[in-house]
Amino acid sequence: MAHNYQSPDVQEVADVVGDSLGLRREAVNVKADIIVFCGVHFQAETIKLSSPKKKVLLPDKNARCPMADMIRPDDLKALQARHPEAVTLCYVNSSAETKALCDYCCTSDNVLNIARDMMTRHKEIIFVPDKHLAQYVSAQVRHHFITWEGCCPVHDKISLENIVELKNKHPRARVIVHPECKPSVTAVADVVTSTEGMSRHVSTSGHREFIIGTETSIIHRLKKENPDKIFYMASEKAICEDMKKITPEKILHSLENLSYEITLSPEIMEKARRCIEEMPY
Repeated sequence: MAHNYQSPDVQEVADVVGDSLGLRREAVNVKADIIVFCGVHFQAETIKLSSPKKKVLLPDKNARCPMADMIRPDDLKALQARHPEAVTLCYVNSSAETKALCDYCCTSDNVLNIARDMMTRHKEIIFVPDKHLAQYVSAQVRHHFITWEGCCPVHDKISLENIVELKNKHPRARVIVHPECKPSVTAVADVVTSTEGMSRHVSTSGHREFIIGTETSIIHRLKKENPDKIFYMASEKAICEDMKKITPEKILHSLENLSYEITLSPEIMEKARRCIEEMPY
């Protein structure tokens, strides 16, 4: 299994390519006893939580997510202590230990539905760790969240100036960006959606040109699925070095040596899995 941000050579050897939510759903249904997950650590943990009886391998144990590492369990406990009446919603980009402390989990694909559903039952909602995603969702659902100062360093490299410059060069292009981008970027986009949402939108759109605001490797999949359409990266600097730690050579090593296996304590498995399984969408 490979995430959309994996390099093209990794995507090409994968059985399944998708976003965090799509890969989680696939992992639940796949018949294989062993899953080699090509992505970063929190994603491999999420696959393990969703398929606890399967052996989940991460080809490079040092492939991590800077955003997920921006909040630690002790940080979240302290935030929750300051807001005892609040329920906690965590973005999937968080560790299993963090998820174990949360009431609900979301992805960039289902976050709006989950947030709207939570608003009908809860007044105070802690939303961690991505402040940009929280700001975007807050503006869409008109609800104030208690947030954390986390963000994605890759999406932070995409600026409003990048979008404006490309839009001036390609006025007919549709602007599609990820909700992890800065508010100034999401505010001028035609579409704000997950990587899987980008794939769906481009495939069904009557437009031919697109400015894409997310990690650069998504372009490989978009071009492969839509060879007649034209894509412009919002920023060529939007490269996730941790995603790129996975290589075909490391995948082969993982297959041959069954390394590196994702293991979680029974307590963390039980609590974090409940948080994951509460996702209704």
